[in-house]
Amino acid sequence: MTMTMITSVAITREKERGTMENLLAMPLKPIEMMIGKISPYVLIGYVQACVVLAAAEFAFDIPIVGSLLVLFAGVTIYIVVNLMIGFLFSSIADTQMQALQMTFFLLMPQILLSGFLFPFLGMPRWAQIIGEMLPATHFMRIMRGVMLKGADMSDLFSSFWTLGLMMLVVGTVAMIRFKRTLD
Repeated sequence: MTMTMITSVAITREKERGTMENLLAMPLKPIEMMIGKISPYVLIGYVQACVVLAAAEFAFDIPIVGSLLVLFAGVTIYIVVNLMIGFLFSSIADTQMQALQMTFFLLMPQILLSGFLFPFLGMPRWAQIIGEMLPATHFMRIMRGVMLKGADMSDLFSSFWTLGLMMLVVGTVAMIRFKRTLD
């Protein structure tokens, strides 16, 4: 979730300080701006993921049963989805505080309704419906599937597909909002 927070606050800060106008004066398309803004944070996300996976393996003896390639494919798509959500939040927020509040507004449902704290199937149906719309739910399925069950890409296709769809939808909405608010 730090990915969403970092992106939303950083881009909103640029709008507040007036540096976004300098970027907009450049001959960049909005998609190029988005890629340029989120690319460095993808690397930060990989560092965070590697630290957490190393801690799981060495400090808590949690083995990684499945393929690291499938695991990092899931990590990659989850990072990008969260960065695009942050980009979307920055296109909506006028201040850094608003961007931070939007991030926290998303954070709590992701923690509570993704199956991270409580068993997903034990939640009421309305909570499961909301949980299915959150990226963390599908990421949890990928992580548990690969790390604990040795699942491969075909076993996790629905979670990958759903995260890919979320990435497409959120990215499209963020681009539309970005154009509308900053042109």
